[in-house]
Amino acid sequence: MKAYVFPGQGAQYPGMGKNIFESSSLAKERFEEANDILGFNITKVMFGEDSEALKQTRVTQPAIFLHATILSEVMADRFQPEMVAGHSLGEFSALVSSKVISFRDGLSLVKERALAMQAACDKTPGTMAAILGLEENTVESICESTKGIVVAANYNCPGQIVISGRKSSVDKACISLKEAGAKRALELPVSGAFHSNLMEPAKERLAKAIENKQFSSPLCPVYQNICASGIVHPDEIKANLIAQLTGPVRWTQTIKQMIADGATHFIEVGPGKVLQGLIKKIDNNVETESRN
Repeated sequence: MKAYVFPGQGAQYPGMGKNIFESSSLAKERFEEANDILGFNITKVMFGEDSEALKQTRVTQPAIFLHATILSEVMADRFQPEMVAGHSLGEFSALVSSKVISFRDGLSLVKERALAMQAACDKTPGTMAAILGLEENTVESICESTKGIVVAANYNCPGQIVISGRKSSVDKACISLKEAGAKRALELPVSGAFHSNLMEPAKERLAKAIENKQFSSPLCPVYQNICASGIVHPDEIKANLIAQLTGPVRWTQTIKQMIADGATHFIEVGPGKVLQGLIKKIDNNVETESRN
């Protein structure tokens, strides 16, 4: 079975999407529509060489979403998913591509998500750190025993977990995790504590926007980050999408479940090849490829 997966924040690069724009009239229409919805010329930033501008959350999230969703639409009959999943932000691309929400509604929600997360970051600064070489239960236990707010936020693949929270708590946890045998505990260049309770204000703001959008039944099961299982009911998809902002990205568990449910071929749609690498570390027996 074919499974399509969509990347999240961090996959961006200068020039992303330019080849689609130049080769497809449909892509041009979508990018122009996006400029109108966002209120600024995102194509100018995406196709330029200013990597710093592309790192701004209000730009990064819509840019990755646009690249992935437009690409899946341009693929037309070649895009025939039997299951889909997206890593964090990528879940919005998965929902649009599987016809749960429209392109316009999806981009509007991504815009709101980016602004809400940035506001939450400004209100309560936080950070994230990649922990390499430890078991999940060890990372979870140390986070739980560390004073303050710090949680396991991204289960990317075996031996690679990202923690998130207040900087002081993340720093303390990193010291304890190194003492416990972590190969690396590396703070990430992010603007906030994504997928932690520090995103609660953003969650409340995004929830209002999501509740006002029409969600339909998907073309195929959508494997969501918060539960790592295939969901088809629109109301359940909504609830999981809201919970995702403060809950963990269970990517390892998601891919394992997709494989258990019959996935043998994973196609990454969007910028970069990060997810391919993670999937191969989760199970080296499956086929992977990218469309970007």
